[in-house]
Amino acid sequence: MTVLALSSNQEAWWITLAVGLVVALVVWALLELLRRTVNRIDAGVSKLWESGKLVAQNTQTTHLLGTTAARGADLAEEVERHRELARSQP
Repeated sequence: MTVLALSSNQEAWWITLAVGLVVALVVWALLELLRRTVNRIDAGVSKLWESGKLVAQNTQTTHLLGTTAARGADLAEEVERHRELARSQP
């Protein structure tokens, strides 16, 4: 029976390869964790951006509310004048 003995140089290479594999797996796992975190953040930012755009759409004409209120008051006065005129006629 023949036993092949590994030299100390070969053992060092095998250990180095094993450590390199472990390091590569750890780096891969950390990068995957980072990728998933970035995707979650990106999804949250996208939802926030959409919400912001919807708020902007809802508030883009708020500067016209003063004019609308004034015109509404004018319209109410005019309606009241028509009502009084209609009551005064037989």
